[in-house]
Amino acid sequence: MSDACHQGVDVGFVALGYGKVAALGIVQGITELMPISSSAHMRVVPALFGWPDPGAAFSASMQLAALAAIVSYFWLDVRSLAVGAARAIQERHWDNRELQLVLWIGIATIPIALAGALLSPMLNACHSPVRSLYVIGVSSIVMALLLGLAEILARHIRTLENVKLADALLVGIAQVGALVPGVSRSGSTFTAALLLGFTRVEAARFSFLLGLPAIMLAGLKELWELHKAHFDAHAWSVLAVGLLSGTIAAFFAIWGLLRILENFSSWPFVIYRALMGLMLILGAAAGFLA
Repeated sequence: MSDACHQGVDVGFVALGYGKVAALGIVQGITELMPISSSAHMRVVPALFGWPDPGAAFSASMQLAALAAIVSYFWLDVRSLAVGAARAIQERHWDNRELQLVLWIGIATIPIALAGALLSPMLNACHSPVRSLYVIGVSSIVMALLLGLAEILARHIRTLENVKLADALLVGIAQVGALVPGVSRSGSTFTAALLLGFTRVEAARFSFLLGLPAIMLAGLKELWELHKAHFDAHAWSVLAVGLLSGTIAAFFAIWGLLRILENFSSWPFVIYRALMGLMLILGAAAGFLA
């Protein structure tokens, strides 16, 4: 399975081996949950070191590492929502707050689920044009500008206690942008939540919880695609190493992000994204990044 395109699925990560995949798992885990785009880093880091592109399949399946990290870090929130919603259904308390939030998160997942299903053949195809360095560079700069605008306009007053259905829908629609490499799921949803008036920490918390169904669906779908591609034991073991390193890195990334947002702002991410986008465009134009 040395060919990066296996039965129509981009599986370049298999040829990288355990060590490089473990390193990329750490990069993926950190950048997946910070508003700086994991897909951008999955293109630029291998390009800098002269490694093959690990492929869209790796990035998508690594969503499960982010899922494990979010559930474990926000276990009390997840457990409260699950138990509260289940009890409300059993007791037919349809106005229960936990049940409403669970339903709204489910509704907010519909846009990205539909868009992902429609665009999957293009997004996950071997040598997909949307994974070009130019596309990722431009989307990184655009998101830097939007996040900067959100910081300027944000009121920083709302919390999850007063989330409404309209909030969930708007953040869910923003989440669709994450299908474009370089945009970042956490970046798009965090930016939308900031513009809706949430505090930085609550915007991040809202972004993580609302993204759980989408992250789970994306990861499980990609595992199924890899299963249909008839992966051998070696390929699965390489992926497992990436998932393990990614889960650990993602857990600490959540902790770090919340500390940054509590004590500073999202401006460091705005600057970082803008510089990274510029580097990608210039590097691709100069031939420094392949």
